Amino acid sequence: MPGPTPASSKARVYTDVNTHKNREYWDYDAYTPNWSNQDNYQLVRKLGRGKYSEVFEAINVTNNDKVVVKILKPVKKKKIKREIKILENLKGGTNIIRLVDTVKDPVSRTPALVFEFINNTDFKELYQKLTDYDIRFYMYELLKALDYCHSMGIMHRDVKPHNVMIDHQLRKLRLIDWGLAEFYHPAQEYNVRVASRYFKGPELLVDYQMYDYSLDMWSLGCMLASMIFLKEPFFHGQDNYDQLVRIAKVLGTDELFGYLHKYHIELDTRFKDLLGQQSRKRWEQFVQPENQHLVSPEVLDLLDKLLRYDHQTRLSAAEAMQHPYFCDVNGMIGGSFISPWCLWPETHNCNFAATGLEQPIHTNGITKKKLTVGES
Repeated sequence: MPGPTPASSKARVYTDVNTHKNREYWDYDAYTPNWSNQDNYQLVRKLGRGKYSEVFEAINVTNNDKVVVKILKPVKKKKIKREIKILENLKGGTNIIRLVDTVKDPVSRTPALVFEFINNTDFKELYQKLTDYDIRFYMYELLKALDYCHSMGIMHRDVKPHNVMIDHQLRKLRLIDWGLAEFYHPAQEYNVRVASRYFKGPELLVDYQMYDYSLDMWSLGCMLASMIFLKEPFFHGQDNYDQLVRIAKVLGTDELFGYLHKYHIELDTRFKDLLGQQSRKRWEQFVQPENQHLVSPEVLDLLDKLLRYDHQTRLSAAEAMQHPYFCDVNGMIGGSFISPWCLWPETHNCNFAATGLEQPIHTNGITKKKLTVGES
């Protein structure tokens, strides 16, 4: 006997973007890409490989520009069309990787996408040396990219460190790999087999198909947690079932069951024994001597507003950009506009004493970054 029908859900923000656009904007099935001559590009070295592609550094022989060529493995034409259409729609968007060209091998007909080159530092090396300010800066840059694609009616659905290129020397960030991205249509049911395990939102793990842009905000929250706590990945599940268990060990099982009840989601029976009863942990419990220089009351509050079971209650990208954590990087301080969020709400719910962090300093109503223990 089938279980109850899950409750419907719509995005809180940018809900009807695609409803108001011409069909040709989002109907990638009817889209025909323009294929150029691949002889214009000479491969230099292999940069990596993924499930759907192989990636090379290359040279555009017509102008000597360094580029990246992504040679696509055999997949459905529809998926290739979707990726190209989305990249075309997002062209020129803030911190979105720029699609330079689309080419095909004249004999094999193998398609390849050509992108701007970013001198990326591997995240495992980079994250170890980022300062508190660096993390604020790059997270803000990533939020710009996410707010832009969401405002264009597009969910990325694979936000993770591998897909965030950072040229640390130029302090340049680009969100890459739009192969799993999809157009958002309200109340549409989507495939839950998206995103990488450690960055999958709870909605995917409990097979809730009516998700939206807020999925990307969970993934960003996982990245932020791993950066500030120096724990990569933050939720380290052995499989998709264990992934939800790891999340429940931090966010608690009562809260999970509350989420399932709200959306009438029936949990896979295999979870019953695996989950047990878990109490919610405070973020302060993850503060250690080696990471305390990266932790502040503001970031714990932001994390609390991103890593939530209920996708409807997560901050949107635009809301997250207004958070006090970014007051030093978003030009609000000393500028003509000060976000009300930067006036630090008195209802702040972090237990500062438990971290060795003190209450934020207020200067003329604006929160300043508080020094951590051991700093002067």
